[in-house]
Amino acid sequence: MNLDARKQRIVIVTDAWQPQTNGVVRTLNTTRNMLVALGHDVRVIEPNQFHNFPCPTYPEIRLSWRPAKSIAAQMRALQPNAVHIATEGPLGMAARSWCLKNDWPYTTSYHTQFPEYVRARFPVPLSWSYALLRRFHGKATRTMVATPSMQALLESRGFKNIARWSRGVDVQLFQPRKSILDLPRPISAYVGRVAVEKNIEEFLKLKLPGTKVVIGDGPAREQLQAKYPDVVFAGYKYGEELAAYVASCDVMVFPSRTDTFGLVLIEAMACGVPVAAYPVTGPIDVVRQGITGVLSEDLQAATLAALKMDRNACREHALNYTWERATSQFFANLAPITVASSANVMAGSIAVAG
Repeated sequence: MNLDARKQRIVIVTDAWQPQTNGVVRTLNTTRNMLVALGHDVRVIEPNQFHNFPCPTYPEIRLSWRPAKSIAAQMRALQPNAVHIATEGPLGMAARSWCLKNDWPYTTSYHTQFPEYVRARFPVPLSWSYALLRRFHGKATRTMVATPSMQALLESRGFKNIARWSRGVDVQLFQPRKSILDLPRPISAYVGRVAVEKNIEEFLKLKLPGTKVVIGDGPAREQLQAKYPDVVFAGYKYGEELAAYVASCDVMVFPSRTDTFGLVLIEAMACGVPVAAYPVTGPIDVVRQGITGVLSEDLQAATLAALKMDRNACREHALNYTWERATSQFFANLAPITVASSANVMAGSIAVAG
């Protein structure tokens, strides 16, 4: 049973939020804005509302400190029609506990191949991490994933109740334009976090003609910038400037093996920029092989071949990804909280107050 189209109060709980710059934050923020534009009341519970501390090895990510009581207070006060838990961090775990305790249905989403990210930093077996994630997502009404390949991977790991929630691109912002980069061509670009789990060094060490550009920042930037002095590290770019940088490139190189979608892929294609990537989850669902990019275990060969792709074909393919369609999927997947469940919570609150 899905929510109807009338105004609904929706709570999104996420450990990833602004000022973080990544695909998860862009997806959640855009979805929130689209739902609000449709007349819904969307409340985001995120780390800036709590005492928080930097994540070890990744200070850009803030972890909330003991959020359970505040989460409970917000849930009682908001009385939402639906709850979506977007991440598996402290806020996500606290919201999950509240929903289970009060018999509220909820949905989750799987944005990050967390087991592979952990293994890139620490020698933790994948089986351990996946067991924890199965437990976290196991009682959700639905767990939303972005692509068919991600759904197949999770189902092979024992996950249940998987639903599809695709992604979109702002084709008015990301579109072909005149280059703003006065650099030797061809320009091969990476866009995203500069972090070990993104496998970025596989791009940096390629022997390519022209110039390599990194658009983004992260904990590995200082080390990699010193190691690869010929690479242009442009730092984070936003909005019009980001779109202009992307459109100025000749090929987008996506070295990650652990992304669940890769929002930058469709943003690049919307700018008419072809993609080179490994044939893994994310790219295999988004890139049209030999038309909008090249997928290969030989990333250098893929990059050189992608330079020959038709930029107009890239743009046309990206037009299929709209935030309107993605938001409609998200809304349809939500699990409605019954009047009885809400009444039980209110009765409990009154009893405690009495």
